[in-house]
Amino acid sequence: MVIVIQCSDKVGLVAATSNVLAKNGINIVSMREHVDTDKGRFFLRIQTEGEQNTDTLAKQLKEALPQDAEVHINPIPEKKIIVLVTKEHHCLSDILIRNHFKTLGATLQCVIGNHEVLHDICKRFAIPFHFVSHKNISKEKFESDIQLVINQYNADYLVLAKFMRILSPAFVEKFPMRIINIHHSFLPAFIGANPYKQAYERGVKLIGATSHFVTNDLDEGPIICQQIIPVNHSFTTSDMVRAGKEIETAVLAKALHLVFEDRVLVHENKTVVFE
Repeated sequence: MVIVIQCSDKVGLVAATSNVLAKNGINIVSMREHVDTDKGRFFLRIQTEGEQNTDTLAKQLKEALPQDAEVHINPIPEKKIIVLVTKEHHCLSDILIRNHFKTLGATLQCVIGNHEVLHDICKRFAIPFHFVSHKNISKEKFESDIQLVINQYNADYLVLAKFMRILSPAFVEKFPMRIINIHHSFLPAFIGANPYKQAYERGVKLIGATSHFVTNDLDEGPIICQQIIPVNHSFTTSDMVRAGKEIETAVLAKALHLVFEDRVLVHENKTVVFE
């Protein structure tokens, strides 16, 4: 069982939490805590052993903590996800393989694509693929059609695995901090489209990828994970794209691992990540 807590900081929070768990006969396997001194905010992740009514335990923890405490208890670690794609296969392929060999840490329920290019690879892994075209219809209708597919499942998270469409605020608001994106640059550099072209024209010596939660601000949601790799003057835009695909795959995989294990806590537009 995993317990994640965030609240206003004050003396004795670790002791108060540990005391509640001890009274319930729950053994602490690991505990990670962090205090944001600037914001006066306390963050805690606990992994435990022992059976317990989660509603009762959450109530007891909230009573022992400050009034603004957010307590989330996850007795079932495996999440359910839906992946949205366009044409690029590299991130989806990695997710399909991890799902097939049960190393994803979640169950892939289906894939939604606005092109049919990736239908075949999903079929090979026996994963339902839903084609939802964005052509010749309004954005509202397109997103409504996607929502109809999502409603057929019970997903904890939506994963944008190179889904090259900007979602509307109305759609994003339905899934607060539940949409995970992979962006092909080291944000906040090169926000928006064609970041590798932007990087090439700027003559950068490092390129990277960023996985973040999606908010109404384009490519500015809370960052989960980032990595970079070196490039030099000999790299063309195409070279950067090829190198970037590998790091995009790795960054998204790591971000999903962290989220699925409840290691990412969000406050305002920042994250605390207990790796």
